[in-house]
Order: sequence, then C-alpha cells, then structure tokens
Amino acid sequence: MSQFAQRRNKLRKLIKKSGAAGMLVTNEHNVTYLTGFTGDSSYLLIAPKNEVMLSDSRYTVQLEEECPDVDVDIRNSGQSMLDAIDKQTKRAKVASLAMEADSLTVSTYGKITENFSKLDFVNTSGLVEQLREIKDKDEIASLRRAVDMAERTFAVIRASLRPNQTEQEIAANIEHQIRQFGGKGCSFTPIVGVGPRAALPHAIPTERQIGESDFVLIDWGANEHLYMSDLTRVLVTGKISPKLERIYKVVLKAQEQAIAAIRPGALMSDVDAIARNIIKDAGFGKNFGHGLGHGIGLEIHEVTRLASNQHREFKAGMVVTVEPGIYIPGWGGVRIEDDILVTRNGHDVLSSVPKDFESTFVGCN
Repeated sequence: MSQFAQRRNKLRKLIKKSGAAGMLVTNEHNVTYLTGFTGDSSYLLIAPKNEVMLSDSRYTVQLEEECPDVDVDIRNSGQSMLDAIDKQTKRAKVASLAMEADSLTVSTYGKITENFSKLDFVNTSGLVEQLREIKDKDEIASLRRAVDMAERTFAVIRASLRPNQTEQEIAANIEHQIRQFGGKGCSFTPIVGVGPRAALPHAIPTERQIGESDFVLIDWGANEHLYMSDLTRVLVTGKISPKLERIYKVVLKAQEQAIAAIRPGALMSDVDAIARNIIKDAGFGKNFGHGLGHGIGLEIHEVTRLASNQHREFKAGMVVTVEPGIYIPGWGGVRIEDDILVTRNGHDVLSSVPKDFESTFVGCN
C-alpha cells in the first residue's frame, strides 16, 4: 500500500467521525498530500471504498504518472466540475458529503450545495491538515532537502554581498540560486530589510542598497519541489554598534532557550512564553508582537502555531519554525529563525547556518 493510500485510509476514519459518508477534497495542497498529484483545478472525491480524481484533459498523462492507484474522471470541455461531482457521488452512492469549509469560496460552496439537494453536506475544518501536521519519513527527507538548498543559497548570497546591491537584487539572486541548486524556487518572496527596514517583519524588497546601513535582515526559504523551508538571519555589513549587539544577543538567547524546550508533550504556549519572557525582561516586550513560530511543509504556514494562546502539545513528527524578533521603528529589527523537527525524545534543528553574533559580520561597506 502506498503512503498516499495510507493517508487516505486515515482520512476515512476522520470523515466517519465527522458524520459524513464521503468527502470532497478541494484544497490543492490537500489533494497533493493524499494522491501525489501536483497539478491544479482538480478535486478528489473520497468514498468509503474508493476514491476518484475529478480533473480535465490537460492532466490525463500527469495523473497517470503521479497517482496511478487513484481512479480518474476526465471531463471534456463541455462538462463542468458540477457534472463530475454529480456523476461520481451517484456512482459511489454517497448520501452525505464532508466539505472543506476553509478552502471553498461562498460562491463555489453555494453552487455545489444548491445543485445537489439530495446530498447532506457536513462542513469540516482541518481534517486533512491535522494529518499533514505529523510528517512521515519521506516528508522529513524532503524538508531536509529544502533546508539544505536554502543554506547553500545563503552561503552564495553572503559571499557575494556588495554595498551597491539593492534589497530587490538580493531577493532575485536568492530565487535564481535556489533554482540553480535544483529547487522549484523560493518558498515565498524573500524578505530583505536593510537597516530601518528590518523593523518591518514582512518587508517588501526595495531599491534601498546594502551600503546605506550597517546591517541587513534576510528571511528566505527554498521550495525543493513540494516542501518548504523558512530561515532568517541578520548580517552586519558595516560597523558593529553596541545597540545591535545587545538586541541580537537577546533574540539569540530567546530563540536558543525556546528551542531547547521543544519536545513531545511540551505546550506550544509555554515554549512561546520562554522566548517572550526573555525579550520582555530585557525591556523589549512591546517590540515582539508576532507568534514565536509556525508549522511548515507543503505550505510555508501550516496549522501548527507557537503562540501564547496555543495550549496544544508538541507531537513527534511536527516541523516548526522558531523565530523570535525585536523590531524598533526607525532603527531596524533582529529576527533569528530555524526549522525544528520534533522527535520522539526531543527535537532536531534541521538548519545549521551559524548564528552566533561573531558569525554575522561580513563587512561589505
């Protein structure tokens, strides 16, 4: 039995608990997770004893190659997705259908429910996502490759920094380098913030040049083909100021102590509090406003969240970021981020880019 078939069988148990007989999977990432199919515009119907992909002729060959163990309904140009849903739910004799409420627009949901009055619909949230939260060995291997691509990319970017490079140039170079190493591209548009712009947690790269300040924050990640990595480092490109050194070391201490506490059974809110209290005790509590981290996988932000209101336990197989930060408007910001695998006995830091303060100095000014 393939890993995808195993995942679908696990999902069937959750569908049954929801009170539905079958499920229409409409989230493209969830379809990929359950079948291996990497195309779009396709739904997966899960019935009690079989499953069928609802797609179109653009993907006939791709479906045969990527998910040969799944039945396929290829509609022609004169048929709609509604036609395919109608045909396959009747063929499977499904009386009630679980729907992914988080992925459907109001319009699409309305069209489906209005056209199939004989079907009972059950709105669900996160059924597939809770399965995706625990990574299997193949997913972990893919995440390790994504981290490796990101790290090799950063080494090239760091070595090639010049004072006249702009934030936009660096972001473009990151994308190019990841592709050179065999990746699909970036996990997200790289965040490159020079000096004061590092105070923007999600800064959009501009024409500001490296040489216009003494440090730069770079947040980047690689998409190895399906799975994503997410890392952040600060590089000192000019003179080392006491303020930067102090803030950097506070953030580093917060991150390292939070990571050290990650293990199965630990509460996500408690780990968040470890980092948050260190930053607060240093006098920067109001300058750290976002959560400590999030899950990564097929998407760059997945269901797991490390935050003060997340009183959930870590479980082996989760992969999360840990990324405390201090942001001061008009001056800049420091964020340090690594990707962490929760293991049976503790954790494994997947990323290894040096982060002690001394390693941040590149002196390109």
